[in-house]
Amino acid sequence: MTVALLHLDYRRKNCDVLCVSIAIIAVVFLFAMLVSSLSDSTLDHRKVTDVYAQPYLEMVKNRNLTIDLGNGLKTNATLTYPAVGKGPFPGVLLISGAAPGRPFTPELAPYLSERGFAVLQYDKRGTNGVNNTIIDPNIWGNMTVNNLIHDAEKALNVLIQQPEVDPKRASIVGHSEGTVITPRVAIDNSTNVKNIVLMGTIAQNAEKLLYYQAVDLPLLYATQVLDKNHSGFVSIQQMAKDPMPFKFIVPMYAALTNNTKAITDSLFEKFGATDHVSIQNQIRPELLKSYENVTALNISDMTALNTKCNNISGCPVWHKSHQMLIPNLSIIGNVSNSTGILLLNGENDSNVPVQQAFLLQQRLTDVNHPDHTLITYPNLGHGFSPSSQPGPIEPYVLADIYSWLAAHSGLSQYIPAPTSTLAANTSSSSIG
Repeated sequence: MTVALLHLDYRRKNCDVLCVSIAIIAVVFLFAMLVSSLSDSTLDHRKVTDVYAQPYLEMVKNRNLTIDLGNGLKTNATLTYPAVGKGPFPGVLLISGAAPGRPFTPELAPYLSERGFAVLQYDKRGTNGVNNTIIDPNIWGNMTVNNLIHDAEKALNVLIQQPEVDPKRASIVGHSEGTVITPRVAIDNSTNVKNIVLMGTIAQNAEKLLYYQAVDLPLLYATQVLDKNHSGFVSIQQMAKDPMPFKFIVPMYAALTNNTKAITDSLFEKFGATDHVSIQNQIRPELLKSYENVTALNISDMTALNTKCNNISGCPVWHKSHQMLIPNLSIIGNVSNSTGILLLNGENDSNVPVQQAFLLQQRLTDVNHPDHTLITYPNLGHGFSPSSQPGPIEPYVLADIYSWLAAHSGLSQYIPAPTSTLAANTSSSSIG
């Protein structure tokens, strides 16, 4: 009996040990499954992340080109086009504003090429567009707006000759001064230009805008922003901390580098030792003098002058050529009815006020142009970034440009009321 009891107790202990072992194995198994599940989840997350961000994937290809402008003058250009897909692709020519280089194109060219466009950007004559520098002051100093129109036409011909480009689907996007050049190229090459996009649009003579930028705007800024006590005076320290409105009377090197000490010293030298200066009696005369120095070139034959100049804001020959140019408002109605027109403007644009875009829109309506659209953007400035914090072009502006160009180039259907723009104002006319 004792033996039997011992045997039963022994079996019970063995059972307990076995149960505990099974429980331990089960816990280990469940823990392993949990770790495996978490690992798989992490792996899946990495896979998803890789889908959205794969920097090693080649989305766009680039090819450097040289454009022969004639008379022994050449300039550099870059063609950007999709890395995959069956071409030829619709082409886009980018024409930049007044500054040397390609200031508004770094975001736009790859954005469009990733989505199916071949894009050509080129350097202005006498400049290095990548570094935004003047490399030949003689060429830059004697450059006229007619030279720039000629160069843009050369660039258009190079674009449509590329094997990746469909010559029947070429568009031009111009920014700032580029909006003066673009419609003229479209008018003279109506069979080669399917669409034009004008960003920061100029309607009137550019010299009227220059007066606004050089005289009216700085005075308005000094009166309404800096002169908080409405005394008619501002301090040199105030001007030095916010020099860009006074760029025409502040040394360019100091304004661009935001060197407060250099700006302060130059302003004291200009206005004397006094800390506070009169807006109307001191600042206004200096602004007028600067404007006259830039524009006062009494010459009718622009080819008769040989002037070296490295002013990135523009040289006298260039300014004079703009004075002599017929305003955009007078020629925009000559753009072919077969050419689509998109007008874009920031409502806080201090370089080219939004009213300029309204004038062009009204003119296109008056002449019954069948396909034109105007989009204005609250809070955006001349570079289509927030006027309070300038930076890259806002993504929704890029999306609007692509959407419109894609629809007008046979890639998709365009919806005139933009869903991508936040609180944008849109007006369009489309017939047919």
